[in-house]
Order: sequence, then structure tokens, then C-alpha cells
Amino acid sequence: MSVMVDTRDLTKTFGTLVAVDNVDMNVKRGEIFGFLGPNGAGKTTTVRLLCCLLSPTSGSATVAGYDIRNQQEEVRKSVGLLPEVHGHYERMSANENLRYYAQLYDIPQPDVSSRVRELLETMGLYERRNDKVGTFSKGMKQRLAIARALIHDPLVLFLDEPTSALDPEAQKKIHDDILTLSKRRERTIFICTHNLAEADMLCDRIAIINHGKMVASGAAERLRTQLWSQRTFELTLTKVSSRIVEAIESTGLCEMVKAEEKKVTFNVSDPERNNPVIVKAVMEAGGHIVSLSEIRRTLKEIYLKIIGEKT
Repeated sequence: MSVMVDTRDLTKTFGTLVAVDNVDMNVKRGEIFGFLGPNGAGKTTTVRLLCCLLSPTSGSATVAGYDIRNQQEEVRKSVGLLPEVHGHYERMSANENLRYYAQLYDIPQPDVSSRVRELLETMGLYERRNDKVGTFSKGMKQRLAIARALIHDPLVLFLDEPTSALDPEAQKKIHDDILTLSKRRERTIFICTHNLAEADMLCDRIAIINHGKMVASGAAERLRTQLWSQRTFELTLTKVSSRIVEAIESTGLCEMVKAEEKKVTFNVSDPERNNPVIVKAVMEAGGHIVSLSEIRRTLKEIYLKIIGEKT
């Protein structure tokens, strides 16, 4: 099975409010997929539909090959969910919480202890395993919620703000775990996040939803190419002179040239063809080049441009 999440005209209305509006998307096996959008855009409603927590008004979807209308039990067994609200049993210990959910997922009894221990150790909670969850910090509760979502080793993992309230060390650990699940174990990770730097680092592809409608999808690099015809490069030299700047401008290939003490930034539309010409002009003008690198548009710039805000 190559496609793990597939939606066709998926729609959810609440009275006159259209929360999810004819959404089409597919997520491949082993892919880390970022689902982005402002508050109220329809992200959480879409995830709740895909996890069979809501029924669609119209349209269709399959998750792990199972239909969200007619095979809900199979879907629920195939997915793990880190929701916005954790819903822990706070009078129970971390160990008891995970054992309880292991029973709900019919994990064989001989495997429960090792599975619970492994997840508690992974999330850095093993030393607090017998403490009541109500005594945990917000970050610890977040880590326990991720462990709970992984308890049955799901094929598709839905994560809503997975590193919210975590310190940098814990964030890196979660990032490493996400990459391991995706690449080594071919688990599909569906991430809803406002952390655009996190999405840019982790996600193979992204989709952006706004007012319930899908407004963009694809690899970040492809979206960059679609949105901006010009690419920006930074040329580092031992020294920048007016002669060098004039040589770059005289090529007529750059829309913008900005000079600093040892750097020149410029925009070109066809770097594979134009950059060698620019480099040659700089060298003929006496420039000593240290490096040439591209300044890539960030995912934040892409996101803001797509949803109509100024970058």
C-alpha cells in the first residue's frame, strides 16, 4: 500500500459553517506530511474526520486502506492520535495510563510491560512512571500523550503540535523519534503545527488549508519555485569593491544586487545558466571568491505568501 491517507472532496459542515470544504489530498507510506493553516482553518476537524471522531457531511476518505465511513474500527486500530487536549487520567500514574490504553488496543499481555517501559524510557518518563500524572508538568504530559499515541505501534500517526511546551532537548528527541518512525519503520506521520521551522525541517511535503479549503500542497522546494521566479544567492569574497559590483550589474542578469563589506547578494531567474556568467565577471574584475550559496525562502515566507499576508 503506497498511499496511507487519501481524501476525495472531503467536507464537514456544522449548520451553515463549512469547516472542511471539498478537501483532496494524499499522504504516502513512510512520509512526514505537514498540515498547516491558521487557527480555525479546518486542520483539527480534518484530523478528527480521518480518525473517525467525526463523520463527514460528504466526500470520502481512506486511512491505511480503510474507509472512514464503513470501516471505522479498522481505521481506529491503524492510527495513533496526539490531540490538542490530552485527556490523561490524572489520578493514575504514567505506567497505569499506558497499561490502560494498551488493554484498549488489545495488545497481548506478555508484550505490555516491555512496550510500556520502552515508551516511558523514550519519552524520559521512566523515573516518574509510578507518579500520578496530575503532578506532571505540561511538557511531561505532552510526552506521555505521545507515548500513548504510539502504544499500539500505529501505521499512521496524527500529531497536533507534537513539541508544544517542550524544551529544546526534548524537542530534538521527539524530532529524532519522528524521523526514525518514518524512515526506518515506514510509519506515516501527519503533523499539524504552527511551528513552521519544525515543519520545514521534518516534512517531506506540506499542505496549507485556509477557511476549510486546501490552498496549496507539495514539497516546499516546489512551492518556492511556483511562488518566486527569482532565486537569491549570496557571493562571499575576500573583499567587495565598486568595480566588482559594477561587473555583476553589467551582466544584466540580476534583478537586485546588494553589496556589503565581503558579500554580494543578487537575484537571478536561471541560476544554472546565469551564475557561471556572474562568477566569471567577478573574477575578471579582480574578485577573489570564497563561496557562492543560495539563500532559500523559508517555509514561513511561503506560508505567509500563500495565505495572503505580506512577507
